[in-house]
Amino acid sequence: MGILAALVGAGPVTQTLAFVYAGLAVMPLAMHLAIAAGAPLGRLTVGGRFPGCLPPFWRAMALVQGALLATMAGAVLARAGIGTTALAPLFWPAVGLSIASLAANAASPSRPGRLLWTPVLFLMAAAALGVGFS
Repeated sequence: MGILAALVGAGPVTQTLAFVYAGLAVMPLAMHLAIAAGAPLGRLTVGGRFPGCLPPFWRAMALVQGALLATMAGAVLARAGIGTTALAPLFWPAVGLSIASLAANAASPSRPGRLLWTPVLFLMAAAALGVGFS
């Protein structure tokens, strides 16, 4: 167990919640990578504004979002004492962004995006809060 884990008292439950968060983050990360590669999944992102492939700018932004999701997962894992502790200071911003993403997706005009991502983001936010308060 790392130094950070000893400081925050990360135990098996905290680590399990961190793995749940990271595992769930793989879903939108994979979608963003697929979108960046040209997959016609536009109805699931940016409010469904582009039903097929996204324009080049939005495909580049999907890569940015993917990197952000990977960093957020790393921060949650770090808080639980897993992986590099360098990302641990990003934990609470990652929690805040997870909650903001949940709210944005729950209000999305894209019904398919709302139905897919709202439950995933709810579970991610709950797991992150569990890590934060355990």
